Amino acid sequence: MRKPKLSQLLRFAAVMLMSCSVLLLIWLTTPLPKILAKPETKIFEQVWQTVNENFYDPKFNGVDWKAMREKYQSQATQSKSTEEFAIAINQMLAELKTSHTRFYTQDDPAYYQILGIFVPRSRELQKEITKFFPKGKIEYTGIGAFTKTINGKTFVSSILDKSPAAEAGLQMGDQILSVDGRPYQPVQSFAGKARDKVKLLIQRSSEPNSQKEIAIAPKNFDAKTMFIEAQKASVQNIQREGKKIGYIHIWSHAANEDEQQLQEEMIYGRLKDADGLVLDFRDGWGGGDVDSLNLFTAEAGPSVTSVSRNGKKYTYMAQWKKPVAMLINEGSRSSKEIYAYGFQQHKIGPVIGSKTAGAVVAGRPFFMQDGSLLYVAVADVFVNGNQRLEGKGVTPDLSISLPLEYAQGADPQKERAIEIVLAAVKQSS
Repeated sequence: MRKPKLSQLLRFAAVMLMSCSVLLLIWLTTPLPKILAKPETKIFEQVWQTVNENFYDPKFNGVDWKAMREKYQSQATQSKSTEEFAIAINQMLAELKTSHTRFYTQDDPAYYQILGIFVPRSRELQKEITKFFPKGKIEYTGIGAFTKTINGKTFVSSILDKSPAAEAGLQMGDQILSVDGRPYQPVQSFAGKARDKVKLLIQRSSEPNSQKEIAIAPKNFDAKTMFIEAQKASVQNIQREGKKIGYIHIWSHAANEDEQQLQEEMIYGRLKDADGLVLDFRDGWGGGDVDSLNLFTAEAGPSVTSVSRNGKKYTYMAQWKKPVAMLINEGSRSSKEIYAYGFQQHKIGPVIGSKTAGAVVAGRPFFMQDGSLLYVAVADVFVNGNQRLEGKGVTPDLSISLPLEYAQGADPQKERAIEIVLAAVKQSS
């Protein structure tokens, strides 16, 4: 067999080099391979497949889930930013018309809050968390204010008790115009600025001359403890007409700690001597048990009175038998809605505010490979065996609106609840 000549080898190498160049040029100029190479494509596929395997309804709430993949793939994979990608994913998930089904990135406070709620209860998440939080601590820098966008404007919708926002005098209804001269972002605006002063430009009324600058020092929020700390800080005893009306805000109803702390305050702590009580279940998170309803519904056992050496007496009662009212709004979801339903079923006290979210299925978070988070409804939920609150919500016994825009801190829902409890206290005394 004759060996090829050197000239033939050189010609062959030149042809191969030219062929590779042509193939490379085709790869670079053809849209499909570029899309397949993008990391967004892998995340999109992982999101779609996770929903496909875990969504509680095998019929996907009547939606052709395979068709949704085709409908949104191009929009998602050709997005030019993380924000655009998240919008496309959430548009696809919204087709399922089911709560507890959403895509979150690290630019959203809810990303950290959901992890703070679920990680302590999930061994699987505990194993994965160190990939994205090497120190194992789930935290983000913020000011403790929640916002809503209305007609393209950002308004403060609620503020965590004793948070930097509360301490600095930010009010519900304030419009946030900028942070340090830049557009407001709930996480990015404060990242790396813990304990440093940032300048919020806000507008307090519809008049432009009501603009003012507020200096706030952000803090690092531990997502595992932030809500129970705010709950403890929310406790008030409001003096009205010689009576004491207790108040507590249950920010997160997703762990045993909040129910234990509620019981301790009511039975042993700062609320035990109140003549009546307002339970604020507005906004925040649900997801937990409703065992603390027993504080209001269970048959009262014998009272126990202890007498110390100095003659002081303390009587312990395991149930709350004094007047009570519950506050709800469109931010009350999941187990908070079941709690409100139980309040009405057992006629414990009036439920006041606005209709709840109608978000009553069971959700579970899944890490995507880039650290983003997919929250998926994995089980349907029924109350009393056959009552489904998903998509329906709970209508309050007394509807009180709370106009958010430029509210200047006014809270007519809370004020009305205090008035109603006070009237019940006076009537029972």
